[in-house]
Amino acid sequence: MIQEILESNQFIMLMALLLIVSIIVTKFSSRLGVPSLVLFIAVGMLVGNDGLGFIYFDNPEIAQLIGVIALIVILFEGGMLTKWKDIRPVVAPSITLATVGVVLTTSIVALAAKFILHIGWVEAFLVGSIVGSTDAAAVFAVLKGKNVRPKLEATLEAESGTNDPMAVFLTIAFIQLLTIDQVNLFGLVGSFFWQMGAGLVVGAGIGYLASLSLNRINLDSSGLYPLFALGFAFLSYSSSSLLQASGLLAVYVTAVVIGNAELAYRYSILRFHEGFGWMAQILMFIILGLFVSPTEVFTWPVMVDGLLIALVLIFIARPVATLLSLAGFSFTMKEKYFLSWAGLRGAVPIVLAIFPMLAGIQNSQLIFNVVFFTVLTSTLVQGSSITWIAERFKLVSDKLGNPIHSLELISIGKANVEMIEFDVTERNIVVGQTLEDMELPDRALINAIIRDGDVITPYGQTEIKAGDTLYILVARKNKKEVKKLLEAIKEEEAEHEKSRA
Repeated sequence: MIQEILESNQFIMLMALLLIVSIIVTKFSSRLGVPSLVLFIAVGMLVGNDGLGFIYFDNPEIAQLIGVIALIVILFEGGMLTKWKDIRPVVAPSITLATVGVVLTTSIVALAAKFILHIGWVEAFLVGSIVGSTDAAAVFAVLKGKNVRPKLEATLEAESGTNDPMAVFLTIAFIQLLTIDQVNLFGLVGSFFWQMGAGLVVGAGIGYLASLSLNRINLDSSGLYPLFALGFAFLSYSSSSLLQASGLLAVYVTAVVIGNAELAYRYSILRFHEGFGWMAQILMFIILGLFVSPTEVFTWPVMVDGLLIALVLIFIARPVATLLSLAGFSFTMKEKYFLSWAGLRGAVPIVLAIFPMLAGIQNSQLIFNVVFFTVLTSTLVQGSSITWIAERFKLVSDKLGNPIHSLELISIGKANVEMIEFDVTERNIVVGQTLEDMELPDRALINAIIRDGDVITPYGQTEIKAGDTLYILVARKNKKEVKKLLEAIKEEEAEHEKSRA
């Protein structure tokens, strides 16, 4: 028994070191210009069986399960941060990229895979379908903190959040063609539309139910609200999956609905899921790093094949698919080139590459190894240069937005009031106004102003200046009115935004 306790303690110590090392890695990833997910995978490969040998892991079922659970958490966190007002104008091009774009990318990559890997046509299309979609985890992680124009950022996030159904549909379809003698093609097409439609409906319905529940059910602790919200994320995925619909699409839609609703404990929910999203990314990519065998992937045949497919994907398939898919939409050529370059591959293709293994398909190990190296190349090349490309094409916004945060007050949680924290910029119309000039609702009061590091006690003649941080106590029913007043921008700024759009 003592031996078992010692082994469990050693495992806990290893997990602690992996978590600490992985978080420290995120600090240096931006300085190195390398996406953090690549470094997480490297950590997994380092401690795996082909590395230092601390952990032996080769179970595809567990790897696939952990990957799906982590993707649910990451999609949920990213969806809650997505603003509907930003993605509404780009819904049509995003869905076109997520459907037509994936099919075009799959076809071009399949043509290359057929002759590069010397495999059959169905297997080649299986490879193309696996790497055909962009990855939400990679896109959300790389774009976070980057000052890319909202229109382009919204298009990429909406595309990556909605293109998983097409990739999963194509992957499963070609696996069935390889494993089943007679496949009903019309049934497969109908299944795709059902997955998209039912996933959308289930996601929207559960998102609406979650928003009502989060606002109307008074829990004993504010710390329970983030877990309550997370429960709806898993409910959305499982309900949709049981209906043979797209669970990942349902999760993303649920998150968008929740994130754009008025939530009583928004700040606690978002901060919890930001940290939990990072945990999910770290766990997922370390597990994928453990699962891969570096001695098999980093061989000359696999690396050459993977590099050739990656070059076709990055410089031919994705650009052609993007240009054709967006032909009828109002994007400039520079914006189309940027959207093409920012179509990152990540966890989803690697998780999908496990599916052929689970199905027992011939050449499944070769497919996984090539896909892994292709994704690694795509992430390194494209992910590390997104900011440079955006700046080169002058597709960077002048300033980051100034989000409104709600600071939940635990002691007065039952009083239905919140403390709003708002950072004032030069764009806001309230700049130059005194507190007497501001038309705040009756049950709203500016309690404090932080200016140049000092706390200012406000009074009627206090003038609002750019750079101030306002702390406003407001009744929840008046929160929307206060947000509208604070977020109003000057007319010249509004005209500037319209001209740039």
